[in-house]
Parts: sequence; C-alpha cells; structure tokens
Amino acid sequence: MAVRSIKTLERFGLDRLPTPIGIALLVTDAQGALRALDWHDYEHRMRELLRLHYGAVDLNDQPAPTQMRTALSRYFQGDLGQLSGIAWRIAGTPFQQKVWTALAQIPAGTTMSYGAMAARIDMPKAIRAVGHANGSNPISVVLPCHRLIGADGSLVKYGGGLERKRWLLRHEGVEV
Repeated sequence: MAVRSIKTLERFGLDRLPTPIGIALLVTDAQGALRALDWHDYEHRMRELLRLHYGAVDLNDQPAPTQMRTALSRYFQGDLGQLSGIAWRIAGTPFQQKVWTALAQIPAGTTMSYGAMAARIDMPKAIRAVGHANGSNPISVVLPCHRLIGADGSLVKYGGGLERKRWLLRHEGVEV
C-alpha cells in the first residue's frame, strides 16, 4: 500500500489596508510576520502564489499587527524607510529566496535591471530566472520587486499592474 504524505493546512490571517493605489491585502502568520502582500484586484493571483508556496492555505479575516499597518501607511504617506521594519517570512525555492532577499537590499529611490540583480546574486546568466522569481514574489512593496526594471530603463512586468509600478517608483522619487 502506498503511503501518502499529509501536509498540514497553513492558517494565515488576512487584512485589508487602504492605500493611494488600491486596497492592499496583508497575509500574516500567527507570529505576526508578513507572508504575502498583494492587491485586492489580484487576490486570485495572491492565493495561487500562497498555494504554490505552502500547499493548502486557510485565510481568515484577522487584523495585521498594528506596527505593520502603521509602517505601511507611513510608507504610503512618504516615509520610505518604514518598510525595513516590517517582519516577513517567505517560502519558496532556495533560488527564489535568494532573489527575494536581495530585493530587500535595493534602496528606495533606486532601480536595478534584472541583469544587475542576477550579477548581484553571483548568477550573471540567470537573468530570466531572476525575472521569473521576481514575478513570483509574494510580498510586493516590502520586497520591492517594483524596483527591477528592463536593461533599457523600461518598466517591465509588475504583478500589480504597470500603473502601480509607475506610481510606486514615482512615490520613491524615481523619474519614469
């Protein structure tokens, strides 16, 4: 008889935060760490990313930690340094985690090409893989995937839509 692996159902809280560019969905774990941040009009994509990273996920309405909500609100009000104080935890492949961790090191107000990111993580030929990992980033804004741009300076791909990417970059002082 075949033995089946039983994976535990992950339970996370789901909160909603109004921002100037739409309602942000905040997914947190029992310890208050951010597991996902996406946009209300991309909830299906967020749920699919959660499923890919964690398997079965149960999301229950639950307020995110006050400190997290305050930090995000202040970021959207112009205090760009607030993102670094948000506790987050991610699941993904080792390569994805390497890219996502490197995203957090790109300072607000700056951009980087996918090629430069590949070089930064010591994998200069992995440009497309970096792009794919960037597109699978479950924690938008806090892990600032919007700061990656095309080699020619063009805005390319953003899970929350290019208008949001443009707004975020302008908000951070980048002329696009």
